Amino acid sequence: MISRTLYGWLRLLAAAVCGAALVHRMFWGLGSQTIAGQNFFAYLTIESNIAYTILGVVAGIIALRMPEDPPWLTTARAIVLSWTITAGLAFALIVWQAGLRGIPITVPWSDVVLHFVLPAWAILAWILGPGRAPAPWRIVPYVLLYPVIWGLFTIWRGGIIGWYPYYFLDPRQVSGIPEMVATCAIALGIFAMVACGLVLLSRMHPTEARGL
Repeated sequence: MISRTLYGWLRLLAAAVCGAALVHRMFWGLGSQTIAGQNFFAYLTIESNIAYTILGVVAGIIALRMPEDPPWLTTARAIVLSWTITAGLAFALIVWQAGLRGIPITVPWSDVVLHFVLPAWAILAWILGPGRAPAPWRIVPYVLLYPVIWGLFTIWRGGIIGWYPYYFLDPRQVSGIPEMVATCAIALGIFAMVACGLVLLSRMHPTEARGL
């Protein structure tokens, strides 16, 4: 088991890497001169990684100052990690489907870090990081609340500006409203499963009172 102090610095390092990747991804998108690049902050994946960066700084400082995470931090981490991990899975699915459809898609290093490297690290840190108590089951509805609100707003906004951050939210790119609703329901189901998985992992392997 790594020490609590080292874990604190690793949290801060992960937050710094996430922040650097977000900045690179923003300027890379703006350089593409497309409406997608101009709507950088409209992506759920970007918003969730911003939350991850902020929480990572807070969690790192707490790990350096306290032997265990307070309950509210465990709850907040479970919620934010559910968002970032699910966003990584969704991004992988989008890239895979684009390949099947013969649609060229460029994945910069920042996307690889945001959607694959950091979620993998987050899972390891959740399982092995010292000072974490079991997460409560009540996080599951809170995990779903954000994507529901984000999705409703994004669909409404997309109808006005004619652009959607993800193709399955655009009725013009799917077979119609039923497919869009079904896809959104599946996405919410994945959010719920990831949240439940994190809770189960935390209860099977609590790490409080083990850090130094």
